[in-house]
Order: sequence, then C-alpha cells, then structure tokens
Amino acid sequence: MEMVAKERPIHYAAHMDSHIYSYYAEILSELYEKKLSELGISSSVLAFRKLGKSNIEFAKDAFDIIKMKAPCVAVGYDVSKFFQKIDHAKLKATWAGLLDEDILPKDHHAVFRSLTKYAEMDRGKVYEVLGLPKYNKKSIGPRICSPYQFRETVRPSKEMYVNDRSVGIPQGSPISALLSNIYMLDFDCAIAEVAREAGAYYCRYCDDILVVCDTDNIVDFEDLIRRELGKLKLDINEQKTDKARYRVSKEKVYCDRAIQYLGFLFDGESVFLRSASLARYSERMRRGVHLAKKTKKKYNKMRVKRGEAIRRLYKKKLYARYSHLGRRNFVRYGLRAADIMDSKEIRRQLKPLWRRLKEEMEK
Repeated sequence: MEMVAKERPIHYAAHMDSHIYSYYAEILSELYEKKLSELGISSSVLAFRKLGKSNIEFAKDAFDIIKMKAPCVAVGYDVSKFFQKIDHAKLKATWAGLLDEDILPKDHHAVFRSLTKYAEMDRGKVYEVLGLPKYNKKSIGPRICSPYQFRETVRPSKEMYVNDRSVGIPQGSPISALLSNIYMLDFDCAIAEVAREAGAYYCRYCDDILVVCDTDNIVDFEDLIRRELGKLKLDINEQKTDKARYRVSKEKVYCDRAIQYLGFLFDGESVFLRSASLARYSERMRRGVHLAKKTKKKYNKMRVKRGEAIRRLYKKKLYARYSHLGRRNFVRYGLRAADIMDSKEIRRQLKPLWRRLKEEMEK
C-alpha cells in the first residue's frame, strides 16, 4: 500500500513571540527530558529531541529491530490531524503536571493561552494586503512588516482567523513540537510499559507510531493503542495504517509486504525509498526546470532589445537543487540514506534521476 502524503500546515510565529516561546521551550524541555529518564521511556520518543540522529538513523534502527525479532509483525499507525486535535484541557493538565503544579503559573498560562487561542492569516493574504511580491521574497527584507504595519494594515483586513475551538495548536512555533510530545506523555508511558512486558518494540516519531511484536500480541497492541489515543481524543488514520508480517526462511527474513516508516520501505532484507517520494522529486524537478527556461526566455528578450548577447540556461542552480552536485536536496539525502543503510537498492533508485534532469534541461 502506497502511503498518502501528509498535509502539514506550518505556522510562523511573530518575531517577539518566537523568542518567548523559545524561552519557555527551553524550560519545559529540561523537565520533559528528566521525566522521560525517570519513566525509562527515553528511547521510545524520537522526534523533536536532541538525540544526535536523523530520521534515517531512526528508520535504520527500527528495521534492524524488525530483522532481529523476526518472525514478528510490524505495524505503523498515523495519528489523524495530530496538532489540530490536541485537546486544550488535557494539554494544560499535562503541562501543569510536568511543572509539578496543580494549575499553570500565570506566565505559563499566558503562553498556553497564546498558543491555544492563536490567530492566523494565510501568508499569501498577508503579501496581498501589504502589496508585497509573492515570488520575489529577496526584495522584502528580513521581516514582512513592522508591528505598526501589522496593527494598522494587516489586522483590520478581516482576513485573520482566530481559533475559538477547544482543540488545536499551531504547528511550526518554537514550542509546538515539544508540547505535542508533552501531550503524549501518558500515552508513551502506557504503550512502552506494555511493550517491555511483552518483549516488543515501541517508538513514536511525532504522529507516526511503530510497534514490532509477536504475531500473538498484535491484536492486544492495536486495542491498547486505540484505547489510549481515545483518552487523548485522538484517532488513528485508518488509510495510513501499515502492517507487515515478517518470517524467517533459510536464514533470510521475508515479508508479505514491505512496511513504510519515516519515508523508507523495508522488505526484510533491503531498504528502498518510497515511490511517492521519487515521483514528487521528479515533478518538482520538472517544474523547476520549466520555470528556469521561462525566466531565461524572458530575460533573453530584454537582452535582445538592448542589443546584448543572449545567454544559455543557467544550470548551476538547477544542479544544486536537483542533483548530487548540490549540498542539501532530495538526491543528496537519498545518497546519505544509501550510505547509512548500506542500500544498493536506494542507489539504483537514484541513478536515473541525473539522466532525467539532463533530459529535462535539454528539451
């Protein structure tokens, strides 16, 4: 089953708010790490922590455990609309509990209220209201607008949405990721404890949950996970639930179907990139080259009018964005994954991308 791409609406906090959120995130992070250590579940929570690993290493660790525990069942769950469904009352109680308080202190409550009763506005609408160019962000400067411009122009535009529901926090602020982990603290503790008793493996990367256990225990784990998520008023996205049974034959591990975890597929012996990830890269690359050609054509017309020589397609930026010659792009990420996971299959998947890029540029 090919997994559906997640929609992740990212919010950007105001400049001063970001500093305030970062300060309280630092305070809460120290307490949260201490709590994880006390509960003995530090290895079960992977995302948004300073663990010195990327999702490539986390995926490799999970696949190594599957291979070690085979015969086994691996099940991946996805929490539906995770950040949008975080219950405010439960978040407040867990937040206060982490501080060892019955209720939130006034300063923490002010931060809590700003995150739960947040106001948001679509970035495109902000540009439109302020009369800013949407596609030439370099001309805008380090800030979109001043606090005065925001108060006098943006806020009165009536394009602002205020969250008046009892659920949901904005994803993208300096403290939101940590709060999502804090919100799941009781859940992580409950699942990890049962996993230890059953000799199973449990980990959670934000809203991606993975359990590796004996075939006989999988139904009990499924019931437990649904029950504990229900306590947090969260639901499993059934369309993204991924289950694979692994067996051993002639000292090799096989599966009925490869499981998908953190963007990779594992069939018991080999690791692959998801076909959807490759397709998205190809589409982005195609659009990027098309835009570069349109830009070249536009400026060459202007050069001809000025009597200047026309220029060829500017390839350096395209290579940097869409090939192994760049530093931070999908291909470099895939090559790094291939090295870490020692995957010849990933290298074979990436090999045709260079040819496709050159063909697209030469059309």
